[in-house]
Amino acid sequence: MNQDIYYMQQAINLSKKGKYTTPPNPNVGCIIIKNKKIIGVGWHQYAGCEHAEIIALKEAGQEAKGAIMYVTLEPCIHFGLTPPCCKEIIKSKISQVIIGSLDPNPIVSGKGVTILKKHGIQVKIGILNNKIESINKGFFKRMKTGIPYIKLKLGISLDGRIATQTGESKWITSENSRNDVQLFRAQSCAILSSSNTIISDNPYLTVRNKNIKKKNKKDILKNSQPLKIIIDSRNLVQKHHNCIINTGKIILARIKNDNQIWPKNVEQVIFPKSTIYKDKIDIKSIFYYLGKKNINNVWVETGGTLSGILLSNYLIDELIIYIAPILLGENAKPMCILNNITTLSESLKFSIIKIDMINSDIRIIMKPKK
Repeated sequence: MNQDIYYMQQAINLSKKGKYTTPPNPNVGCIIIKNKKIIGVGWHQYAGCEHAEIIALKEAGQEAKGAIMYVTLEPCIHFGLTPPCCKEIIKSKISQVIIGSLDPNPIVSGKGVTILKKHGIQVKIGILNNKIESINKGFFKRMKTGIPYIKLKLGISLDGRIATQTGESKWITSENSRNDVQLFRAQSCAILSSSNTIISDNPYLTVRNKNIKKKNKKDILKNSQPLKIIIDSRNLVQKHHNCIINTGKIILARIKNDNQIWPKNVEQVIFPKSTIYKDKIDIKSIFYYLGKKNINNVWVETGGTLSGILLSNYLIDELIIYIAPILLGENAKPMCILNNITTLSESLKFSIIKIDMINSDIRIIMKPKK
C-alpha cells in the first residue's frame, strides 16, 4: 500500500475516537513518522482541549525535527479555544505535512497550507479526503452551506406505518433497534421533533446510557445531552411533558411566545411563518439558526406530517428506516404524508447506502436523489 494512504488511514482511525465528543469541532487524527517509525499520535478528544497535532507533537518531542506529519484536516492558523496548530508545527521543525483535506470553512481554507509553505515546510493535500469528509459530514456541510447535516429516522411496519390507527406505536421495532437509535442520538448535536410527536408519544428525546453497549459508554457518558428542538407552532408543549422535565437545553421553536414562566433550560425562539404551509414555521430558518449555533448534526424523530414536509422539500441528507416484520393495515398512520404526487416520475427517489439486520428488524440507510 502507498505509504501516504497507509498512514493517513491510521490517522483517520484515530480521528473516529472523537465521534461522540468533539462537536462542534470536527474529528481529527494525526500521526508523526520518522524513518518509517511512528513517533507521535494524537486525536482531538473534546472541544476546547488540545488539537490532534499538538498531542502528537508533544509525544514526538525533539524527534519531531525533520519528521513527517499526517493530519486528517488542515492545521488551524487562528486562536479559538486553543492556540493555532500551525505555529507549533513550524516551531517543531517538522519537514513535511501531509493533509487529508483542506478546512471547509471558506474564510480560512488554504491559509494553513500557505503559512506552512511560507516557512519552508513541504505540504501535500488530498489524501483520502472523501473518507475524511464522510466522518465529518455535519462540520463540512455547516461550513459550506450554513445548515447542519440532517438525518431523519423512522421506525415502521412492513406496510410503511409508524403507529396503529389509534396512535399506538410502542413498540413497533425491537429493543435492539431502539438501542441502535441511542448510538445515532449520541453522535448528534441536536434532536429535533414536533409538538404533535410530543403530545402523542411524550418522548424524553435523550441519550439513555443504560441502553448503550458498554464499549461506547465511556465516551458517551462524558458527552452532554444533545440540544432538543421542538417545532411548536401552536404552543402546545407544556411543562409536564417528559422532554421538558428531563435535563438538557431545550428550544421551543414558535411563531409567538406564551406567557408561561419556563424552567431555565427552556428557551422560546421565534421563527417566521412558512410561505407554503399555512400557520407552520419555516423549517429552513430553523436549520440556519442551528447552523449559526454551531450545530453540525441534527437527528429528527417525528411523525408523518413533518417527515413529509422535510422529505418533499429535500431538507434531509439521510433517511434511516427501521423496518419491523409486522403489518398494521391501511388505516394505521403513514410514515410520511406526501401531497400532489400523481405520477411515478414525481415520486421521491433514494439511493440505498447500507442495509443491516438489527435483531428481527431491517435497518436501511438512504440518501435522497434530488
